[in-house]
Amino acid sequence: MRFISVMAAIYHVLYRKLKKCDQLPIRIKADIIIHIHERSICFSSIRPPFFVPSAAPFAHRKAAPGSPAMRRDVRRQMLALALPVIAGSLLDRAVTTTDIFLVGGLGASAIAAVGLSQLIIVFMMSLIAGLSVGTTVVVAQLVGAQRGQRASEAAFSALWLGFALSFLIGGVGLFFRREAAFLLGAEPALIELIDAYLFYIFLFLPVSVGVDLLSAIMHGRADTRTPMIAIIGVNLLHLGIAYTLIYGRFGFPAMGVRGAAIAVGVSEIFGAGYLLMRAFQKGFLHRTPLRLDLIRQVVRVGLPFCADRLVQQVAQMSYARAVLVYGTVTYAAHQVGLAIEAFSFMAGSGFAVAAVTSVGQSIGASQYKRAKVANWEANRLAVLVMASMGIVFFFFPYLLLRLFTEDAEVIRLGTLFLKIVALIQIPLAITMVLSGSLKGAGDTRFLLTVTFVGAWLIRVPLAFYFSFVQPLGITYVWGVMVVDWFVRMTLTLLRYRSEKWQSIRVVEQERS
Repeated sequence: MRFISVMAAIYHVLYRKLKKCDQLPIRIKADIIIHIHERSICFSSIRPPFFVPSAAPFAHRKAAPGSPAMRRDVRRQMLALALPVIAGSLLDRAVTTTDIFLVGGLGASAIAAVGLSQLIIVFMMSLIAGLSVGTTVVVAQLVGAQRGQRASEAAFSALWLGFALSFLIGGVGLFFRREAAFLLGAEPALIELIDAYLFYIFLFLPVSVGVDLLSAIMHGRADTRTPMIAIIGVNLLHLGIAYTLIYGRFGFPAMGVRGAAIAVGVSEIFGAGYLLMRAFQKGFLHRTPLRLDLIRQVVRVGLPFCADRLVQQVAQMSYARAVLVYGTVTYAAHQVGLAIEAFSFMAGSGFAVAAVTSVGQSIGASQYKRAKVANWEANRLAVLVMASMGIVFFFFPYLLLRLFTEDAEVIRLGTLFLKIVALIQIPLAITMVLSGSLKGAGDTRFLLTVTFVGAWLIRVPLAFYFSFVQPLGITYVWGVMVVDWFVRMTLTLLRYRSEKWQSIRVVEQERS
């Protein structure tokens, strides 16, 4: 045992010394580190973290593909990546949920107004969503391919492009927010509330875009803790400001839904500033003139996903219109139910982001078998968590709904909604993680096809049929979601198993 301890210490010292050596070519240095590390694990459990900035991100023990050792390593990596994302996503969603929770005291109309406003916001943010995904994938693959400097340059260029788009989108939103509410079928009283809420949301839009893009850059670098810290700060500020302004506490006037929107903007100023500072400190951003070649790579991956989001959000707004046929109270129950389901959805989103990062870096390092193991482990964890949440939704809906509203009719309808969405948690989990893996590979075009099929060939036509042609009740409209997600799961699974995603190239043309 003494011999083993001495040998482990010797190899550990060699590893640390070599990490600090900048005179060796990076490829040679990576090979030596792998050799040293292989020896060190023979003598102890000491090993470097999975991501090593000064060497290959995959300079870790070379377990056989799919072996128990590799699966354990990947599972730890998935949890290390996903847990901060889940926490951050849940807290990020908590901004929206907090608004619904706080305005719940103002009545069903206020809940419906905030819910419809969020549909419009997400639709307008589809361009930024595509840019964020493209940035994460390109940064992850460049880091995996040992092109860290290029990754920083790509991130900086994408950030500038995002800010430019945010001013354009914000301007359009400010001028057409009332028209958007009218197109959704909102009643006149709802339009006034939506108008008040969206004015401040679009005014602060560049700050919100900054938070999204900087988080995407850090996800590509496998840093999921920093965005989580930022979101914690954002939520604490938002909670205090929103409560104060919505109900007029501490000498401030009661502003209703306007106060909720102002709280979002002010709190995200803090988040954007903190993330920008940390991105420069960590070297994730490199000041450089706009690199059109890198922007093209980001756009090539992000544009199909942008179209995907547009298709999805137009479908969501159309679906919302079908729900609104059954009245404002029904839509309020729908919105409260979505706010509750978001806690499961955001857990799945965390594992999906982990899959994007891990698969992207694995492909950048040409480790396709490890990419498969990453997808498998992320799927297992996501199904476990989301299926558990589904059980809670099905058996305890009343307790969850009472946290948001005391309206008896909203609770009755919300109970039905939660029992239905409980049935889709497993197919939703599988679809989300598989989609994340395909995004990490750059296969965003196929995901656009899946979204179109699920949204426009299944969900919207059937929902309209059960609302406008043969109004059989809201149960049928909500039940359409089950069919939609099972079809999407099937299509995504077939694509993944075809392994066509392995032939897609995102950054191979780039040379150091």
